Amino acid sequence: MPLILPSQRVLTLEAARLALAASEATALANGWKVVVAVVDAGGHLVAAIRLDGTQTSSVDTALGKARAAVAFKRPTRVIEEMVNGPRPAFATVPGAGAGFALLQGGLPIEVDGQVIGGIGVSGVKASDDEIVAGAGVQALIAALA
Repeated sequence: MPLILPSQRVLTLEAARLALAASEATALANGWKVVVAVVDAGGHLVAAIRLDGTQTSSVDTALGKARAAVAFKRPTRVIEEMVNGPRPAFATVPGAGAGFALLQGGLPIEVDGQVIGGIGVSGVKASDDEIVAGAGVQALIAALA
């Protein structure tokens, strides 16, 4: 019997730019100065933007949120809640210090049950970061429909 390899969707630069544009529009509409980072399924940067006036520390934080969302296959809000709540030891999980930001504002990009990438946002309060990230994910998913 021949070996069967599953198909894997790939997050393209075009798709990342679409997500960035939607996130940027949401941030600008609210007057929020943020960094938005989009990574592929391996957590590697595909594209990012830093809006004028955003603090430079948000660059690494946004990228870390996107990477964590991919690595843990869930919104980083859930991870932060575990660390701050019932499972503080979760912060010491192997790899947790490997460029991850275990803070709200990162979302996985899931298509047909597969995580194909992640989007991370930093610059405003965490719940608003997640709103900006969500706009990017929603725009990308809508474009695939």
